[in-house]
Amino acid sequence: MRAKRSLLSIIAVAAWALPAAFSTGSAQAATTPATHSGDRVQVAPPAPHGAASRSALAAVSPTISPAANWIHRAEGELFDCTAGNLCVEVWDPTVSKWKIFFLYNCNRYSLSHWLGDGYYLNKQTGSVTSYFYGAQGQVLRAFSPPQVGTQDWNPVWSIRNC
Repeated sequence: MRAKRSLLSIIAVAAWALPAAFSTGSAQAATTPATHSGDRVQVAPPAPHGAASRSALAAVSPTISPAANWIHRAEGELFDCTAGNLCVEVWDPTVSKWKIFFLYNCNRYSLSHWLGDGYYLNKQTGSVTSYFYGAQGQVLRAFSPPQVGTQDWNPVWSIRNC
């Protein structure tokens, strides 16, 4: 379930991070990850539109439960989404990098602090179907591998990769 923050903590975080918002450059619009030398190695996309302004207000790293392997990658850095994984990318405002989760084990994963646009890359094997769910448990998206796409994470509350 998404964590609730008090008004006082939001004001404190905004006041603490406000100088950082004025010292960052403008962000570029996000694009679909490009394949690099083979079909497994991916290039991290540009920062999402408005990432600099969001970082001042949402200085909480995105998390997933149950825990899954993840890495951070800056724009243009390579990462490997190996066979058997549903890889999902969300912007992490605490480090201004993409946080990429590798969902391998069959599970329903709950999301916290997933804001804005991101990506998914379904490299699972077999005829599995993955699902993105909304706050009321409604299916927002269902897809099977191979699948690459963009996703607005704001309405997504959970992911089932099998």
